[in-house]
Amino acid sequence: MISGFFKGFAFLFQGFSLIFQKGIRRFVLIPLLINIVIFSGAVWVAYSQYQQLMAQILGWLPSWLSWVEWLLLPLFVVLVMLVIFYSFSIIANFIAAPFNALLAERVEHKLRGTTSLEVSDTSLVRNIGKTLGSEVKKLLYTLKWLPLLVLITIIPGVNIISPFAWLIYGAWMYALQYTDYPMGNHELFMKDELPILRKNRGHSLGFGAATTLVTIIPGLNFLAMPVAVSGATAMWVKQLSPSRGNA
Repeated sequence: MISGFFKGFAFLFQGFSLIFQKGIRRFVLIPLLINIVIFSGAVWVAYSQYQQLMAQILGWLPSWLSWVEWLLLPLFVVLVMLVIFYSFSIIANFIAAPFNALLAERVEHKLRGTTSLEVSDTSLVRNIGKTLGSEVKKLLYTLKWLPLLVLITIIPGVNIISPFAWLIYGAWMYALQYTDYPMGNHELFMKDELPILRKNRGHSLGFGAATTLVTIIPGLNFLAMPVAVSGATAMWVKQLSPSRGNA
């Protein structure tokens, strides 16, 4: 599993080279623009929420304790960034879902060296209903585990493991989020995808961890979505797919 984790981690970074390759670049443009707009909004919301939160906290404290803001700053910046960016990632992926599916298809064309995929009677319009429906199912699956995580977070003693639980949760959800695009192009649905990801748990968690890292790094997070779609497609072709890279 440890070896798989590092291989999965590396698959995400293959996405950086893939998005700049000929025949793929133009399919990156719309997901990239959507990500830039959404994450710029996320930064603005995160900063606004932080300012409001700090104003409330400082309003409760005597003026001579105003220096506490500098102690709390790093904690609240990280917390707000994680919450806002993860929330906005869901929104960005929902809006860009049909374009992400098309990008995944083109990346698979490139990796397999084929002019057409067996499943590829795909058009953007025909995929809208399917991809948006898939996004809803992924969202419901994501929400299903939240009560347990909240419970772990608030129970004294048990909450010592909550940071690790949240990291594992985020990595798994990112793996599901982005591998769904190439697998969905092959008419695989969540009931089919989850067993594949569980069988390749190390790769899945490694890929999700790398995606989480890129998502929270300023500047790189603008590229996170197309890079993750491309990296997930590489992982599908080279590791998850039964054909393992064979056309």
